[in-house]
Amino acid sequence: MPRNPSTGVYSKPAGTTPSVGQVIDPVPWNALTTDLGNEITNSLPRDGSAPMVAPLKAAGGTVSAPGLGFASTPQTGLYLKGGGLLGFAQNGVDVSFDKALLYAAKSGDYTALASDDNAVHRFTADAIVSLTAAATLGASWHYAIIADGGDVTIDPNGAETIDGAATLVVPDGYSAFIICSGSAFFSNRLITRILSKADSSAVGDFVVGFIPSNNSGSPNTHVDFAAGSARSGSSFVSSSSSITKRINGTFAAGTGAGGLDTGSVGANATYFTYALRKDDDQTFDVVLSTSATIAGVNTALLTGYTIVKCIGVVLTDASSNIRPFILYPRDEYTFVTPARDAVNAAISTTSALLALTVPNGVKVKAKLRFEFTSSATTNAALLSDPAQGALVAGAGTDGANVGTIQVASGFAVGSQEIWTNTSRQIRMVLAGSTGSIWIWTDGFHFPCGRSS
Repeated sequence: MPRNPSTGVYSKPAGTTPSVGQVIDPVPWNALTTDLGNEITNSLPRDGSAPMVAPLKAAGGTVSAPGLGFASTPQTGLYLKGGGLLGFAQNGVDVSFDKALLYAAKSGDYTALASDDNAVHRFTADAIVSLTAAATLGASWHYAIIADGGDVTIDPNGAETIDGAATLVVPDGYSAFIICSGSAFFSNRLITRILSKADSSAVGDFVVGFIPSNNSGSPNTHVDFAAGSARSGSSFVSSSSSITKRINGTFAAGTGAGGLDTGSVGANATYFTYALRKDDDQTFDVVLSTSATIAGVNTALLTGYTIVKCIGVVLTDASSNIRPFILYPRDEYTFVTPARDAVNAAISTTSALLALTVPNGVKVKAKLRFEFTSSATTNAALLSDPAQGALVAGAGTDGANVGTIQVASGFAVGSQEIWTNTSRQIRMVLAGSTGSIWIWTDGFHFPCGRSS
């Protein structure tokens, strides 16, 4: 074949350049005409009437003069980039296309590599994603993370940063898109925007879930808190996972760790439980304090946390163990074993205060049952809210809530829910003569903001 297959240059067969008066030898001329016919057949018709039967080899070209372009717009077309990569030019400007998206599920720690450019990884458990050096990954390297089963901590290489910080935590249930500048990493800050939006623009005061209960394995010292959410004004925290805290240790982050803000657990004590939000990753935790207000919580161990809201209360007994309890809807607490707060206690016509087994430092509505006896045949007792002052028992005055004795030394029973003062006390008074009273505390109502 006279056409060079590498260069495409056509050379006539030898003996086909005649001179004047020369007798033409038919052999080379017949070869020439056969060659020309073959080459015309092998040429691509400009009218597109026939397709290529072998790969088309175009010039490499440049971004301003593509190897394969258009007559009307010669600067738009395909060209060969360095490294054998295909380039697309549009009016002399390179047009970039992303790599194919790569999905994979991960269940543990992982190191993101250059080959993970445009990858989406779903993490099904707590994990640390270590990023390869930014210079190695290069500018425009990008990567997506979905936290679907645990928190994912993104940890850049060495002293490199992400969004200006040493790490970025993607909470369970959230996702993040990361891009490399060649020297640092940045996220789309979607997590920050969502969480800050939840704080800054929302108002209200509520608790949903976060139900406290005695831990089944260590009920005397450990308290479980169910998944839930809480808000107080502009502060909000939520968690899709439960957490367990100990009352026999000072606060440390995470489930199973100590929960007290300070000191050691006390006997017959009240511990208010407060929802915490970790400032850097928005995760949920709990601290227990004898303070009935957020302002009184000792924050020495809570650096980096925001105290969001009180979500419950835990009481200890004389042995410094957690009193077994059940929390019902609308913050109603019931003791597994009722507390006997008065046993054959003397009661008279002089109004007196009686301390109950309920939280100290706040007013609660105590759930009480009582039994009363008197040597008089017409006598009754009145138990009341101290905020009402010293009431006078009797049918002609302020009434009673334990039935009138009809038989001398007989017994009358009653029950009522009564608000206490902040010192755990109610008032009791007798209509006449003297008597004795027994009081059982079944539990209390301590409003924290639960509506169900």
